[in-house]
Amino acid sequence: MKFAAIGKLSATSAFAFALLSAATLGRAESVAGNEPEQSDVRTLTPPKPSWIYVTRGFVMPGTAIYDTADGKMVGMVETSLLSDMAVDPAGRFYYVSETLWTKGWRGVRQDMVTVYDSAGLKLQTEIPMPGRILIGGRKQNFVLSDDGKTAFVYNLSPASSVNMIDLVKRKFVRTIELPGCASLIPNPGIGFSALCSDGSLATVSTGGPKPAITRSAPFFSATEDPIFDNFAYDKVKHEAVFVTYTGLVYTAKMGASPTVSAPFSIQALVGIRPGETKPLELNWYPGGGQPLALHRASNHLYVLMHMGEYWSHKAAGSEVWDLDLTTRKIVKRVALDEPASTIEVTQEAAPKVIVAGESGTVRILDATTWAEKFKLEKAGGGVIVAADPS
Repeated sequence: MKFAAIGKLSATSAFAFALLSAATLGRAESVAGNEPEQSDVRTLTPPKPSWIYVTRGFVMPGTAIYDTADGKMVGMVETSLLSDMAVDPAGRFYYVSETLWTKGWRGVRQDMVTVYDSAGLKLQTEIPMPGRILIGGRKQNFVLSDDGKTAFVYNLSPASSVNMIDLVKRKFVRTIELPGCASLIPNPGIGFSALCSDGSLATVSTGGPKPAITRSAPFFSATEDPIFDNFAYDKVKHEAVFVTYTGLVYTAKMGASPTVSAPFSIQALVGIRPGETKPLELNWYPGGGQPLALHRASNHLYVLMHMGEYWSHKAAGSEVWDLDLTTRKIVKRVALDEPASTIEVTQEAAPKVIVAGESGTVRILDATTWAEKFKLEKAGGGVIVAADPS
């Protein structure tokens, strides 16, 4: 037995064993003494055009920041489940519209806009508000004014409304009742606009003592051919770009009375028949949870497309169609190795297209060559937002 063998060690062997143990312990203490463990805190730069923000999802909460220049994770903003995040246009803060309970998913409900600084990702303050809608995956539920001074938070309790938050004074301003409307759009100098169930665009002027609400004429059918709620907004042109379930493309110029362009079919640009609402009509259709992304400098719109029938709008895209909005031409159709339900594009001079599917793998593609630059496994399966510094 081992214990017996040890018991039979000679005095010399036992002495040598003791010296060896002491020497080993001494070296360990020496190393520990010379290299004490230290913690440090990294300070981040303001958001770069190459950065993206990836919502990790239900399994891995938080919003991860990745730099598409090297594929490395930069940091992570603390975001709770079903929260929405927005980036300060000046790059100083990250704002999280979220709902918490004092005992996990029960107890006292607390709705707030939480403010973190972008350099250290440290909590700055919490701005209480009356309520917010509990649903994830929509970029247009929480938007900031283009100057970063005001936040608008969509709510549904039980009617549609919008919470207005003063981000300078960091306080709740008012709740604006907006029945039948959702999907918020910044409207510089006015307030905000929103898509409505009757097919119109509501515009809310927030500058006076009481909000003034006007509506455009209906321009789409919310029952026959709805608009994808994760659409694109160009803060330089003050213009929104919409795509419908059948593949019609609209643009809307923001203002006191927004103007909406006549639509055109994305399918017709490649010589195939436009999308139809009739059942069992196989065609190329847009689809996914976040199906389009706009590179504002080049005015290129990237759309996830799949072969299917009408009402297959949740299906992941097997191709990316690169649409030049200026010339109204499809520049390229790119087949994906793995279907993607989310697409985003960086706002760099040489942009990168980011696609992600159900597996949570995020792929970073060169928008010119379409070569895969990086593959981020298990990065996240939620909304992806690209930094868009002022």
